[in-house]
Amino acid sequence: MSSTTVDKILKEIEAHAPSTRAEHVGRVTAVGDGVVAIDGLSKAVMSEVVLFEEGKGKPLSEAMKAQTELYGLILNLEEDGVRVAVLGDTARVTEGMTVKSTGRVLSVSAGEELLGRVVNALGEPIDGKGPFKKTTLMPVEREAKGVIDRRSVSVPVQTGIKAIDAMIPIGRGQRELIIGDRSTGKTTIAIDTIVSQRNEPKATRPVCIYVAIGQKESKTARIVEQLRQAGALEYTIVVDAPASSPAALQYLAPYAGVAMGEYFMDKGKDVVVVYDDLSKQAVAYRQLSLLLRRPPGREAYPGDIFYLHSRLLERAACLSKEKGGGSLTALPIVETQDGDVTGYIPTNVISITDGQIFLVSELFNKGVRPAIDVGISVSRVGSAAQRKAMKAVAGGLKLELAQFRELEAFMQFAQDLDKATADAIASGQRMVEVLKQKNGAPIPMEMQVAILYAAGQKLFADVPVVSVTAVEAKLTEFFDAECSEVLAEIKKTGDLPDDTKKQLNKQIEEFKLAHPELFEKK
Repeated sequence: MSSTTVDKILKEIEAHAPSTRAEHVGRVTAVGDGVVAIDGLSKAVMSEVVLFEEGKGKPLSEAMKAQTELYGLILNLEEDGVRVAVLGDTARVTEGMTVKSTGRVLSVSAGEELLGRVVNALGEPIDGKGPFKKTTLMPVEREAKGVIDRRSVSVPVQTGIKAIDAMIPIGRGQRELIIGDRSTGKTTIAIDTIVSQRNEPKATRPVCIYVAIGQKESKTARIVEQLRQAGALEYTIVVDAPASSPAALQYLAPYAGVAMGEYFMDKGKDVVVVYDDLSKQAVAYRQLSLLLRRPPGREAYPGDIFYLHSRLLERAACLSKEKGGGSLTALPIVETQDGDVTGYIPTNVISITDGQIFLVSELFNKGVRPAIDVGISVSRVGSAAQRKAMKAVAGGLKLELAQFRELEAFMQFAQDLDKATADAIASGQRMVEVLKQKNGAPIPMEMQVAILYAAGQKLFADVPVVSVTAVEAKLTEFFDAECSEVLAEIKKTGDLPDDTKKQLNKQIEEFKLAHPELFEKK
């Protein structure tokens, strides 16, 4: 090629350069509360990331030099420009500032290096332990797996909570909603589930991701410390978008969490993701939508508020063997007002999920912890996600407790009770005591089976109701010391054959003989 031809090509490139740059560069025309209007960017696409060029042509202060680059996310495409949510401090954006297109959709860091770390909604470390060295970028928005790529849910997620593992079993790949009023123990159930995974074999232990949306930073710090002390932080990622962070980051945090989870799921691993809580994400999205001038609907929420949560929760899946066999379990949390599950956001999320654990203030205030209402709580996967041993001991438990709640209400008005009713109430009261559990003390599956089997054999029938918890604690110690081989067999096989039942019966009788003072004399 001659030098004349080269010069001609270069001149043509220079002639077209200004218009090409104009397509990928814009100017801030208005700054709002976390949302800015930008003129230009004619080739912008939805959900594209843009970069704000701070201090162009001006000397940068030391404080500004120390700050990370400021990005925005395109959420509105309009005739005369675009509207962008600022992914950071809006105070750093000024009118007239230059904005450059990056040509990529929003992605977050994912990988084994994130385990044991606290990150923000953009996947950046915020725990002071330094930057990540080698991570993979995962798109925040991704289409959910299709029906053909999935298989039935069949392996349980052991929460370590007797009432849930027995009556409302959760399977790997399921979406189980935890719903209730404020301060009824919703987060406690989620954290206990994460801590309980330490009882799983290391090879099959799920990776856990806790997403804190709009929470106090002190609460998140307390949870991180609790996980560290319990030895659970090593297989957990904490994604934090506190109440002090911009609405855009609170809106994006759950999608960042599920994107990190999909990295492990694609590698054939099991993942449990907790979203705490989606009510606050919906409020953040409503705030963004109103600032973006989108038309408001019911309760001022935008028309696509259902899609906000459905496209998030549908990404939970149990993949087929051909796709690696990984799974992603979603445990969304939703807060109700005065126990009203018919609210707009609660009904939306209930219709998307595969069941709900409903916590009620009335039981919580009575000292029933976890305060689960068994009448309205349900798992639509059911016993398919239960071990045979647990199925054997928990068969009629839910029905018995539901009947007890009805009889308990009736008992307040009745003067005389027939013997059958009185016995049913007494049995129900003791079973409620058996199912009570301390915070942060998840119980392994095999121990749960042994305790519930003992309760089914009427071990606690002769124990005063107020003493049931104390007797159960002594029984647990006894099983640990004297029954380790039987418990190991239950853990290994997940079954409860007749010979195992005989061994448990023998141990229960020995416990009675060893502690006669615990039982009432008839």
